[in-house]
Parts: sequence; C-alpha cells; structure tokens
Amino acid sequence: MSDFIIIWDWLTFAIRWLHVITAMAWIGTSFYFIALDLGLQRTKNLPDKAHGEEWQVHGGGFYHVQKYLVAPNQMPDHLTWFKWESYATWLSGAALLMVMYWAGAELYLIDPTKADLSLMVAILISAGSLALGWIIYDFLCKSSLGYRPTMLMFLLFILLVVMAWGYTQVFTGRAALLHLGAFTATIMTANVFFIIMPNQRIVVNDLINDRTPDVEYGRIAKLRSTHNNYLTLPVIFLMLSNHYPLAFASEYNWLIASLVFLIGVSIRHYFNTIHARKGAPNWTWLVTSFLFVLIMWLSTVGLEENNNYEKKMSEKEEAFFAVEGFDEVYEIVSGRCSMCHAREPVYRGIHYAPKQVYLETNKDVVSQSSAIFLHSAVTHAMPPGNLTGMEQSERDKIKDWYRSATRTQPFFGRLY
Repeated sequence: MSDFIIIWDWLTFAIRWLHVITAMAWIGTSFYFIALDLGLQRTKNLPDKAHGEEWQVHGGGFYHVQKYLVAPNQMPDHLTWFKWESYATWLSGAALLMVMYWAGAELYLIDPTKADLSLMVAILISAGSLALGWIIYDFLCKSSLGYRPTMLMFLLFILLVVMAWGYTQVFTGRAALLHLGAFTATIMTANVFFIIMPNQRIVVNDLINDRTPDVEYGRIAKLRSTHNNYLTLPVIFLMLSNHYPLAFASEYNWLIASLVFLIGVSIRHYFNTIHARKGAPNWTWLVTSFLFVLIMWLSTVGLEENNNYEKKMSEKEEAFFAVEGFDEVYEIVSGRCSMCHAREPVYRGIHYAPKQVYLETNKDVVSQSSAIFLHSAVTHAMPPGNLTGMEQSERDKIKDWYRSATRTQPFFGRLY
C-alpha cells in the first residue's frame, strides 16, 4: 500500500530527530568538558590530589568544579557518568544509515557507473568499512605512536583522506560523504565504549578497593577524548553534506571532505587556546577562511555536462513506468517541476537542481517517485509556494498513479 511510504518517511524523520537530539547532547558535553579541562586553575588551598578548579556562573547560580587526575581520596556517594549521549548518537545514526542507505540502496548508496554492486555486497562494504576503521585506528593508538600525539593525528588524517577517496570510488557522492562521517563517528563512539569508559571503571574500582590507580589509564583516555574533540566539527559537516550537492556531488568531493577535517582542527585550536587562557590565535580564522574558499572553488572544478540523460530502467522502474497514468504524471512533473529540477535549470536564480534531484526524463520521474508523492501529492511542499500553480487535480493524479504502482511492489520497491 502507498500508505507504507508515509509511515516509512515518518519513521525516518523520528530516527533523524532522535539522532540530532542525542548528537547535541553528546557534542555539548564534549565541548563543555574540553573547555572546562583547559580552563582549570592551579590555585592555593586545593584539596589533596586535586589538579585544578574552576568557578563558573550559569542560570543565576555559581558552580565550583574541581578535577582530580586520578581520583579523590574518598569516592563520593553519587557519581555521574557521561556515556549514553555517545552511545545513543551512534545507535540512532546506525539506524538512520540502515533506513536511508541500506533500505534505499538503489537510490542513495549504489552508483553502477562506479561499481556495479549487489545490494548485499554494498551493505557489507558499508558496515565492514566502519568496523575496519576502528581496528586500524585502535592499533595505531596502542602502538608507540600513542606517545607521539602529533604524529598520530597526522596519520589519522591520512587514514581519513584515504577513506574519503575510497568511498567515492564505490558509492554515490552523497553516500560517500555520509559514510566518511559514520566512519569517523564510529571511531569516536568506540573510543568512549572500548577505552574511555573501561579505563574510568578501572580507576574507580582501584579506589574502592584501596589500590592506587595507575595514571596511565587517565593519559590514554585523555588522548582519545582529545581526538574526539577535534573530529566533532567535521562529522557535523559530513552529516549535513547530503543536503548540499556542491559538497557531495562534485568531482573532488573526497578532497573537500579532507579539507573539512583541517578546518575542524583550526576552529577547535582557536577555541581550545582561548579556553586555556593562552591568548587568541586569530591566524586560525585566516586559515579557516582560506580553506573554505578553496572548498568552494573545488566544488565547481571539473564539472562536466552529462548529456546521457536516459539510462536503462531496472525491472522495478519499468513497473512504475508501465502503470496507467504515468504519461499524465510525467507531463505534470515536467511542466511544474523541471524548470528547477534540471541539468540546466531555466528558472531565474536557480543554477543547480535543488539537492541534485532531476525531473527531466522518464527515469528521473520514476526514480524520484516517492519524493514526488510525498512532497507534491500527500503534502503541498512542492513546488515551493506553489509558484508554478500545480492544481489539486494534478496532485490527485500523482497520488493515484503512485498508489497504483506501489500495490504491485515488494517491501523495498515501496521505498522508492
């Protein structure tokens, strides 16, 4: 039934909403504790074993925070652990990846012009690459490079560049940048789950059992936490990139993603230095601006016009095409939507098809059938402001055609 696509779209929205909420919670606590850690002061009369303290004001009250590198002499009755923010962000992100890119692999994940992958192979590459990234990263951190943080960060950057290029060789541009974000986020969450939290538990257990905790556990956790701090901003960019074709659909999208990691480092360096009260490294804004201008330039370099609009339809697409009423729907979409959603838009002020959605050919309309149904038939989101005057009768024809087409489609066919 066509109602399935409505339920599916709301499910996707709910998961995305959950992902955004938990991500804000994780990022917020991460940024707060990094800033707190950098701003700690070694004042007089600190308690025994205390490393530093900070006075803060917020919400009409004052907060007095003290940090112990290992642990205080006596465990407090209540101890707050910050972990579920990270776990919930990754789990909701993984669910969104499955719903959007695995279930909709033919539309969002697989690009036959790059690699003619089966659905199962594409999913295995998607999931396997995330696990492989953590294994490689963890190996590097546990090697002697763990004591050479600058060299380790450089090698991590090289790993991310390689993965950026590799993803673009097998997936669509949209999926490539999204997977690079998931690849990075997996490393960050695994740092919390496999390293930071276990090390903190060891320290707590040692203290409870009157053993002197090893400061090495704190050093390791701090290293991983610092990596997470510098990786956060690029991950946000990559997760938002699927809304901006100039980022994901350009020839050098892998290089754009790589430069974003450098921008993340420059921005975080500025704020980390400020929070440490070491002055304002204003040169970072010049570097960030230069890199961003370079990204804008790269987004249009090498773009070539693709005149091979018509491609062979799949069996599923043929089924949608063959349903009675398609010819009328095609004329409606061509007349109301294609002036913007074209390889060469003709609508004033539109230079690129919004979200790289093309609605010029039979295959274009069929491949975007679920979006057309949701945005132009179920709702009136498109055309925006109904600028082209789509009539209700036209919306009804789209709705009737799509419902007729989906009655004959299996589960995955309804995701179109």
